Amino acid sequence: MNSKTLLIAASGLLLTLGGVSAASAQDFAQTHPRRAEVNQRLDHQDARIKAAEVRGAITPAKASRLHAADHRVRVAERRDAAKHNGHITRAEQARLNHKENRISHRV
Repeated sequence: MNSKTLLIAASGLLLTLGGVSAASAQDFAQTHPRRAEVNQRLDHQDARIKAAEVRGAITPAKASRLHAADHRVRVAERRDAAKHNGHITRAEQARLNHKENRISHRV
């Protein structure tokens, strides 16, 4: 093998290994406990808002505002996770949970 072929083969190997590493980081991000807990709360809150609207406990306009507030929490969670390689810190989790608690009291 000449040096050019060896260089191309080594570059291909590095790109392949880099893709595996990125995939592993993505798996970590989706299963990180703090992030999973926040996302589970958001999903549960979404279901509560829909149920309250169906039974007439809240108006469609209020449901829309609550969904928008939940969406802002979800955006903040994703932004925080992007800053930390797919996970969120305890302080960020506490802040997101506090926001979610305030929305929950409005349902």
